[in-house]
Amino acid sequence: MTFETIAPLLFQALCTLALSAVHFGLWRQRRQPFHATWAAAWGVYAVRLIFIAAFLHNRHLGWLCAHQAVTLWTGLLLLWAAMQFAGQARWRPIYALAPVAAAAWAFYGVYVMHDMATAGISSALLLSAVTLRTAWVFVRYDRQAPSTGARLLAWTFFLWGLHHLDYPLLRSQGSGVLLGVFMDVTLIVLVAVGTLALVLGEERTALAQRSAQLEQLSGLLLRAQEEERRRIARELHDQAGQTLTALKIELDLEGRREASARVAEVLAQVRDVSELLRPRALDDLGLVPALRALAEDFSRRTQIPVAIEADDPLGWAPETALTLYRVAQEALTNVARHSGARRASVRLVREGAACRLVVEDDGRGLDDGLKPHLGLLGMRERVAAAGGTLRLETATGGGLRVEADLPMPVHP
Repeated sequence: MTFETIAPLLFQALCTLALSAVHFGLWRQRRQPFHATWAAAWGVYAVRLIFIAAFLHNRHLGWLCAHQAVTLWTGLLLLWAAMQFAGQARWRPIYALAPVAAAAWAFYGVYVMHDMATAGISSALLLSAVTLRTAWVFVRYDRQAPSTGARLLAWTFFLWGLHHLDYPLLRSQGSGVLLGVFMDVTLIVLVAVGTLALVLGEERTALAQRSAQLEQLSGLLLRAQEEERRRIARELHDQAGQTLTALKIELDLEGRREASARVAEVLAQVRDVSELLRPRALDDLGLVPALRALAEDFSRRTQIPVAIEADDPLGWAPETALTLYRVAQEALTNVARHSGARRASVRLVREGAACRLVVEDDGRGLDDGLKPHLGLLGMRERVAAAGGTLRLETATGGGLRVEADLPMPVHP
């Protein structure tokens, strides 16, 4: 047989070796056993193609026997890799007899039976059965965890299992090589695509799980932070505040007005810090009164007037109220520190089952390249943990517009 006849088989072997190299690279990167098994399976499959090419070239029965044995080994490795991927692989010592039995059957079919048709049919039937079993493994995996990659691999191995019957039943030895190679290469490409889709699907799932864990951790950290703030604010108000108040009264009774005034200043600072840590108005009066108190205190300290426009339905959900308050608090802090604004506004509205908070100023806005800082990152984390979105835009007057949308409804 000429080189032109066996060249397609060698080309197919190169394609298969490339697929083996892909799985080997994935194994080195991810250290998952099924990638190593797949790499071995496709490597053995390429050797199988070299053996059949050698047999077609010189008709030596040794090459045919080796081809028959390696063909069955390939099927066994592919099946084991699929079972490893699906978590169904449980090694038993008896499995070690499978490759030995495959080699023995190949030897018996070629050298004892001396019936190439029977040997070819029996090997093709066994390989087809193993390949169809591989397809069934991916079908079951897709049912348990729907995956486009698993579905594509299931169909590919199903068609490949049927295609294995083509060799002994529809074609004589050496005929139709080009057709067989074309179909095999097509199936190899589909297996490569299905495998990559499977890997990408796993990566997306792992990424989604890590993101969910990070969101959960972020929520826990925010709750712990609020609890610590509440505790410190309570300690400042109840302990330090009461102590300073008592000291001021004693100084007033003794007529020490200057010292009393100093203590009054410290007491006011302690109360301001306590309010920043955990506003009592938020717990005692609700969200909108707390926002008004925040705006008044901000205007008093910074001399920047803040206009408040807020809907005040009854019963804001505590977590929603706290998130909106903290966003408004940080946005106003940003106004004082970075914007150079002369005025600001806070608008809170309810839109169906959601609520929107908008804080605007007439300062420098985004033109100067507002850099992410801890306060901004904290706002994003809070809003994301509440299931909402935070946007920074240029306000109508050229300043900064901070808009937080939360899908959490208010309590009736």
